Amino acid sequence: MAHDGQDMRMQSPVVMDDLLNITRAALPPVEQLLETATASVRAMVTDGDRVSAQLIEAHQTAAHGLAWLATYAQALRQMQGWAERLQADGKFSEIEQLLHQIAFGEYLWQIYGGIQMNQGEVVRLQDLGVSQEDQRALMDPSVMTLCQSGNTQDARVRLVTLMQEQSANITVGASGLDEELEMIREQFRRYAVEKVEPHAHDWHLNDELIPMEVINDLAEMGVFGLTIPEEFGGFGLSKASMCVVSEELSRGYIGVGSLGTRSEIAAELIIAGGTDDQKAKWLPRIASAETLPTAVFTEPNTGSDLGALRTRAVKDGDDYKITGNKTWITHAARTHVMTLLARTDPETSNYKGLSMFLAEKTPGDDETPFPTDGMTGGEIEVLGYRGMKEYELAFDGFHVKGENLLGGEEGKGFKQLMETFESARIQTAARAIGVAQSALDISMQYAQDRKQFGKSLIEFPRVASKLAIMAVEIMVSRQLTYFSAWEKDHGRRCDLEAGMAKLLGARVAWAAADNGLQIHGGNGFALEYKISRVLCDARILNIFEGAAEIQAQVIARRLLG
Repeated sequence: MAHDGQDMRMQSPVVMDDLLNITRAALPPVEQLLETATASVRAMVTDGDRVSAQLIEAHQTAAHGLAWLATYAQALRQMQGWAERLQADGKFSEIEQLLHQIAFGEYLWQIYGGIQMNQGEVVRLQDLGVSQEDQRALMDPSVMTLCQSGNTQDARVRLVTLMQEQSANITVGASGLDEELEMIREQFRRYAVEKVEPHAHDWHLNDELIPMEVINDLAEMGVFGLTIPEEFGGFGLSKASMCVVSEELSRGYIGVGSLGTRSEIAAELIIAGGTDDQKAKWLPRIASAETLPTAVFTEPNTGSDLGALRTRAVKDGDDYKITGNKTWITHAARTHVMTLLARTDPETSNYKGLSMFLAEKTPGDDETPFPTDGMTGGEIEVLGYRGMKEYELAFDGFHVKGENLLGGEEGKGFKQLMETFESARIQTAARAIGVAQSALDISMQYAQDRKQFGKSLIEFPRVASKLAIMAVEIMVSRQLTYFSAWEKDHGRRCDLEAGMAKLLGARVAWAAADNGLQIHGGNGFALEYKISRVLCDARILNIFEGAAEIQAQVIARRLLG
């Protein structure tokens, strides 16, 4: 498929002075194809002059496929931006060139031949109503060259050779972030290596809560107040810093990387929707970890359909009584306050009657996890993501002070929650990168140490290829996530970008863990090997903070307008 004059033998990127020109030239054909696909899918789902929710559901494969196509297009854009910035700074070395060319070679081929939404579902351009004639947009010389020569076995093996030479580096390839953020990364990587990784597997195998000592350490390091404004006792740092911290702690253990998630959500809720008194009271406590929050949204029979919530909050003088059931509540026992979504208007059966509460409770222990009157709970035993534990909760006349109605006004709960989705999904994407990086770390070491047929596993091309693709997709996911954080930090709406980052990141983490276990062979199936834990932990990423199908649906709705 190489075009005349453009067979650049991409296995050796050092001679590829034209690489960035060629990858840049490949973007317009992808944009044209996305535009064509969007118009095609919009025609499928439009009734009269409006996009129909019923028609989107009827054409779900096309709609979700469009979300994936748009995610790939955005991912390639961000990889191009990353590469050009590195080149301008004189940091676009051979390892970055290989990451870049393999990413373009692989993702362009997938766009043309079929995007893997998951292991069993591949979406192809014809599913989006794109004709063979329209697909010819990809028959561009730059696209054809990258497809033919970008992701080759030689390129992947060379990348892994360089990865072994640079094994002391924190990440494979320059992240593209500034020096301050890289210093933060180094600090949290050191902590994870010293205090998290040596114990994580035992915490998982024994289904233990992460020790309070770790929570206290993270509090001292500022994790819980990272993005809370300084006036409320936080550090006032960027969402990009939150990404780096979440990434490196999750690389040690996703449970530790997720400790700050509930604090992030609670703080976002209060900053965006709280009264001045609520901000002054709660934000300093959350920033210092004096108060540990948990998110209490999901109900047993509603899942992602939050508009169908049935938990009731009934006025009791100036206060409220909460009655109902909640499930999948992470870190419920040890926390001090619940961001609790309940229905205050019994006449409604949709989002409009929901309100958010800062519901105070007494932290429990192993013997008595829920000592507060009006609430009971039980643990849900889970495959992975164990360090904080999951619970079902039942409320029966649970008392909440009237002053703890978020914003002091009923009926705003769903809107308030929606305002946190961007940050929550950016952080989840960062956690996914950390889990994927953990899979790569563990598998790389095993492939170097394990001998078969007289040589290390890493010397076999298919083993090396698995490791190379892990590294490439981690960088692609990383750039998409950092871009969404950058947009958030600059005050731009980024629910689309955050959703894309989460959608791709979750798939990348699962693929990395799965391939990592395959590299381990039978040993990977043994509980004593760390990769078995990483596989269990990676699986949740496609489900929480918006299942992959819901995420694709949300992205499609935005794209289709």
